[in-house]
Amino acid sequence: MKKIILLVLSIILYAGMVRAARNAETVAQDEQPTNIGVPSECEDVMLQVFYWDSYKNQTSTDSKYGRTKWVDLLKDTAAINANFDLVWFPPSAYADGGNGKGGVGYTHRQLSNQESDWGTRAKLEELIAALHKGNTRVLADIVINHRGNKSNWCDFYADNFGSYGTYQLNSTHICYGDEGFTKSSSTCYNSTNRGNADTGSNFDGARDLDHTNEYVQKWAKAYVQWMIDVMKYDGFRYDMTLGYDGKYLSMYNEASRPYLSVSELWDGIDRQVHHLKETNYNTMIFDFPLKYQIHQAIVGGSYGKLRNPINSLRGKGYAKYAVTFLDNHDTFERESYGSNQFGGQNIDLKNPTHKNRILQGYAYILMMPGVPCVFWPHWKTYQSEINALIAARKLAGIHSESAVLSETTSQNNYEAVIQGHHGQVMLRLGSNRSTETPEGYEKVVNGSAHTVYYKAGAQGIITPSNSPSRGEKVLKDGQLYLKYEGRMYDVQGRRVN
Repeated sequence: MKKIILLVLSIILYAGMVRAARNAETVAQDEQPTNIGVPSECEDVMLQVFYWDSYKNQTSTDSKYGRTKWVDLLKDTAAINANFDLVWFPPSAYADGGNGKGGVGYTHRQLSNQESDWGTRAKLEELIAALHKGNTRVLADIVINHRGNKSNWCDFYADNFGSYGTYQLNSTHICYGDEGFTKSSSTCYNSTNRGNADTGSNFDGARDLDHTNEYVQKWAKAYVQWMIDVMKYDGFRYDMTLGYDGKYLSMYNEASRPYLSVSELWDGIDRQVHHLKETNYNTMIFDFPLKYQIHQAIVGGSYGKLRNPINSLRGKGYAKYAVTFLDNHDTFERESYGSNQFGGQNIDLKNPTHKNRILQGYAYILMMPGVPCVFWPHWKTYQSEINALIAARKLAGIHSESAVLSETTSQNNYEAVIQGHHGQVMLRLGSNRSTETPEGYEKVVNGSAHTVYYKAGAQGIITPSNSPSRGEKVLKDGQLYLKYEGRMYDVQGRRVN
């Protein structure tokens, strides 16, 4: 056990060395990913730093995993920077509802106003800067399918994006079939001053915007460019992309060039693949179908569902576009799964059975291709266990396009070997899994129902410029060093002898 603990500590140090160097290096233009918002062979791990109503005071039962206003997250930046490459923020604009500035923020009123129930614009900018200082990128939650109103059904606040322009939407920018035109209580009931038909699903809670309208397109382009250039966000999580044709999402990414883009399209795998094609593959997408298969496989002990699951982006050959996850703000607090699931409403995360299942789920997504996204309540509850899994992923250099070399399953266990940039991991899940360490591997993570083993590959690793690019990894006094030509270097790339 002592050896495992020391090895895990050393993995965490090594992962930090690799991550800091990788984020610092300049990538040549011809090495940039072909698709906008889809980094090639991406080793990043994402954290969703909020959940439903987590802007409320911690005395509320809705924020039992800690309040996550900007001022609160500022206190956690060191821990976030040490483990995550990307963080997904809630919608940061002035919105409808909540404590006066928008609640969670999914019905925004004025995008250029970055004062919200999550905090002030000044604190938001301070938080983004603190995360950037630690080489962590920040994703904005982009809500452009629908919009809240100013004082009645069909009026809007103006958006002033500075040098990117000022925009005033009106009823002609609302989709033709929106309930604002069909409800007798609406101030624009039966108005002929309306837009074109919706290109996606209607959202019966705000005004659906007409993205076929050139003015709406200019407004959306100005917004996303402003979010990157002025607010200093690095990429986007697009909300409710079932609500409009994916070609418009691609249009907005082409205008703003985000580092990473991920689409929330809550639907089956065929519709998800169709969406990727609509966007010309200029975005990633949350793998909802995989999420549900993970829940069913682990609860039911049907581990065969995890073996190259056909109803997932990996199973369809699109792993590089997948953002994998176990729960998010919607599914965790607002969806009841029933007895065959282990997430959702009223789940007691400290219950040993739920802990066992959730950590198996994280062991799976953190060792698999795609970009894994960790959910804030899970991380706050199982921080040390999840951090150890992240460190093992970083040690092997598992990435979004990693090859799964083998997968075997039985009713009671699962085993897979995955290739990373720096080595391989073997993942074992299930209470009846083998406990024998495979030849050539080291046990690096061991839980009640999951184990991860690591085997070093080529010795080449990414290191700071003042240390060698190749060497032998050496454990000494619980610390990880790089030995090269008889000299030892620490995790900062400094010679120690």
